[in-house]
Amino acid sequence: MEKVEEIKPEERTTKSSLDVDPELKDEIDHVLLMYSGGLDTSVMLTWIQDKYEAKVSTFTVDVGQREAHLDQVRDKALDLGAENAFVVDAKEQFADEYISKSIKANGLYQDSYPLSTAIARPLMSEIAVEYANSEGISAIAHGSTGKGNDQVRFEASITALDDSIEVLAPIRKWDMGRDEELAYAEENGIPIPVDVGSPYSIDENLWGRSVECGELENPNVEPPKNVHELVSPLEETPDEPEYVELGFEGGVPTELDGEKLELVPLIKKLTEKAGKHGVGLIDMVEDRIVGLKSREIYETPAASVILKAHKELEKFCSTRHENSFKPIVDKKWAEMIYQGLAFDPLVADLEAYIEQVNNKVHGTIRLKLFKGKAKVVGRDSENGLYSYSLATYDEGSTFDQSSSEGFIDIWSLPTRVGFNHEKKSKESG
Repeated sequence: MEKVEEIKPEERTTKSSLDVDPELKDEIDHVLLMYSGGLDTSVMLTWIQDKYEAKVSTFTVDVGQREAHLDQVRDKALDLGAENAFVVDAKEQFADEYISKSIKANGLYQDSYPLSTAIARPLMSEIAVEYANSEGISAIAHGSTGKGNDQVRFEASITALDDSIEVLAPIRKWDMGRDEELAYAEENGIPIPVDVGSPYSIDENLWGRSVECGELENPNVEPPKNVHELVSPLEETPDEPEYVELGFEGGVPTELDGEKLELVPLIKKLTEKAGKHGVGLIDMVEDRIVGLKSREIYETPAASVILKAHKELEKFCSTRHENSFKPIVDKKWAEMIYQGLAFDPLVADLEAYIEQVNNKVHGTIRLKLFKGKAKVVGRDSENGLYSYSLATYDEGSTFDQSSSEGFIDIWSLPTRVGFNHEKKSKESG
């Protein structure tokens, strides 16, 4: 790595040594830092100790990110002076308590984003509050920026769960640029990650991977191949389709190709299968919570397939009226989760209805994976409301077509009355 150009002490002081609130400094003696082991949170670990003269414990959650190297993350935190370094395996809890709800809610923000990062933040906040309370820690710090969504998600969740906890956002306080962070790291003996030169900001968990920054900030530029990790570029996908079958119980997938699986291994297997066929690459410009628009690249192969399958099975098992109303509930639920309001009472209200609908969503969906698409090609359920005897045009149909004449007359009555009234008004006017 090239040596960072030296920054004069007085220049660095104006950025990284901003005074903290003296009253807050007196109140805080121990901070729980949500720690990834990357440059920002590693600098933060030292910065908090320096500026607040407080003890720092770190907190790292395994929500299914690949190659997390959590032992190394723990060791690094301790080497940088952390009082304790907590590492929590929350993959099963993430899948069973959060991803499963998102599946039942057909969770897509702005009809595209499967909420992969968004749905993990309330879980991380929940566990962080539990650890802070059990360890007698009065402050939690996170590494989110002042432009992003995660600052809102973390702070809204933490304060909803325990409003006595002080939440610190050092990046909003210090306002350091990347060069100044690197200089601060070198000055304080903080190991610099090998991927620090990457232009991208990446977040990953079991449900998907998000990529932003660098050349992706130009919404008119096609994402380069080096963005892909979970989803193969279309030109590299197989020339033959692959069929997969998902079995659901109560709206949650429990089988893949006839094999009973817990949700975590099922998602991992399906991620590999669907990603190989180019399924689940999302390129969108979305509306962030803070008001600006952001270009995001998401890789969500398993999520894209599961959500499509679930939505199809749910429609198959639900009445026309339910199928008309539930998307309204689902859309509001996804917006609330995206906006960091997972612990708002309205979310629980929405989930009560979502759960009720999904009580009957049992069955199997067959999909064809080919060249970036997951196409539903078969559906089967004991609770399916499709009736062959009613739908068939062959002999033996039980549908009385003679009833349709009277139905059409009554159904179209308000339209005819309203249209003719408007017509007469225009003619007389």
